[in-house]
Amino acid sequence: MQTKETSTMQRTTPAAPGYTSTRRTLRVTSKALPQHSRQNNRALVLQKLFQQGAMSRADLARESGLTRVTVSDLVAGLVTDRIVTELGPRTDSRVGKPATLLDIDADSSHIIALDLSADDRFVGAIVNLRATVLHRDGVPIGGATGESALALVFDLAERLFASATARIIGVGVGSPGIVDDNGIVREAPNLGWSELPLATRLSERLRVPVHVGNDANAAALGVHTFGETSGLSLMVVAIEHGVGAGLIIGGALVTGEQFAAGEIGHVTVDEAGDLCACGRRGCLELAIAAPHLRARLERAGSDGRDAVLNDAGRALGIALSPVISTLNLNEVVLVGPAELIDGPFLTAAVETVRARTLSAVSNGLDMRFIAGGEELVLLGAAVLVLSAELGVS
Repeated sequence: MQTKETSTMQRTTPAAPGYTSTRRTLRVTSKALPQHSRQNNRALVLQKLFQQGAMSRADLARESGLTRVTVSDLVAGLVTDRIVTELGPRTDSRVGKPATLLDIDADSSHIIALDLSADDRFVGAIVNLRATVLHRDGVPIGGATGESALALVFDLAERLFASATARIIGVGVGSPGIVDDNGIVREAPNLGWSELPLATRLSERLRVPVHVGNDANAAALGVHTFGETSGLSLMVVAIEHGVGAGLIIGGALVTGEQFAAGEIGHVTVDEAGDLCACGRRGCLELAIAAPHLRARLERAGSDGRDAVLNDAGRALGIALSPVISTLNLNEVVLVGPAELIDGPFLTAAVETVRARTLSAVSNGLDMRFIAGGEELVLLGAAVLVLSAELGVS
């Protein structure tokens, strides 16, 4: 049997003062084991059912490229595990004995999804395996940070856990800040979190697998998996307590070398602007994050409302123009409070991008607002669990 060499990828550039560099090592197993092939085939069968709906065993074999014997064996295990259910014979008029249809057993298991992105409350939901929201809950943040904020997350998750009427296969969390692939929140300044092993601590509390991702990345997964998208690449900009972007390129989520892809909140858009908590002046977060924008709108009054929103939208357009041009993105989705984004803000952002990029880039651009950003983060958090635990997305 052929073996694969172990490969490593290390960053050798010296870190900037005050910055801890992370070396990421790619480990490849020496050989492919039989259980790995079985896991991959199982995930392939589930992916086909998840994407295409009810199918027969013969349909699954044809669509997946697996043998009928392999499909039958995998389906038997999935039915035993209560992940897949038999719906009964096909009812269409085909020649021969009607085949038995199979589908995801959507309500056999539940997922707890948490959205920690809003500036005033943490939100959670119980969703089924088709990501249908079954129950919602929330808890006011009240300015809590650090361990106090974490205690609120524990409380919300435990309440949802107690409300579930089926087994919980995992918890998905969309958190603000920089989150690595081990579920450690490297930095979330607005919540006072630094190097917080959120996935581990929550998993120890609930005794189920926990998967944590950046909130904007979760929103991007929600749009990509459950929304109407025009292609395989898009950017989702989440505007809430902070500002972040989730990038999906060629159907794959981009997280970056230090897991900080999409951290656009501290890009400078006004060199003469106010001093930000990060130590820089004129950061995008100061210009468009919900708390800052609401404060400026209150000071401006009704007569100055449009001017404030125009300035904020222009700031976003300035920050996004080079990204859109570099990646030739056709689809940009904004999520956040509708009363802030949907209107003069969005119009100004689109006009600014068009004014600052070539027509070859901007002519194909669809930049739009989607209501229910809170729902998108929850759905994306559920995708984290579906992908990690069942291999589907």
